Amino acid sequence: MNIYLSSAYLAPVEYYTKFLTEKTVFIEKHENYLKQSYRNRCTILSANGAIPLSIPVKHTSGEKTLIKDIRIADHGNWQHMHWNAIVSAYSSTPYFEYYQDDFAPFYHKKYSFLLDYNEELRILINKLLGIEKQNILYTELYKTDLEKSDLDFREIIHPKKDYRLLDLEFFPQKYYQVFNQKFSFVENMSIIDLLFNMGNESILVLMNSKK
Repeated sequence: MNIYLSSAYLAPVEYYTKFLTEKTVFIEKHENYLKQSYRNRCTILSANGAIPLSIPVKHTSGEKTLIKDIRIADHGNWQHMHWNAIVSAYSSTPYFEYYQDDFAPFYHKKYSFLLDYNEELRILINKLLGIEKQNILYTELYKTDLEKSDLDFREIIHPKKDYRLLDLEFFPQKYYQVFNQKFSFVENMSIIDLLFNMGNESILVLMNSKK
């Protein structure tokens, strides 16, 4: 039994619960790039509510390009904008100062390929969460004929799809959010929302969010 995940930029809490398993997790390298998905976007919680952050990519509408070949676009000064948004949203959280030096380099160093950028971030986040699995692999081709026991989340974990209907293994556990007094709990934000608010207790929240 294997688990299949897409590449994702600062993926939501749901995504990271999938690493809490003894199963092999495959990160998909050979699918066609899918726009308006977590592959190049995340959602963080600011003083004004949930806001999306998107990485601009070089992609011609109507053309199919493998995710491993998608390049990050240079325009828009997006790294500066994303980091400013993250600092604004999370600088007052209990653990922002503890983790900021881990994340800041990703918003200054230039990257060519989206997959490389996403994966370096994911590896860092897994380490910070204490999820250092040995059985995380990359696909060598795009498989549609998966085994019946395999779990395919490549298109299920998506900002426009309802996990309540599609992912019956995920039950988001409430945790402290710095804007709790302003909003009720906002579930399934980017994993950095959990990390900056809960620190080393994040892994417990993840464990309690998984069936």
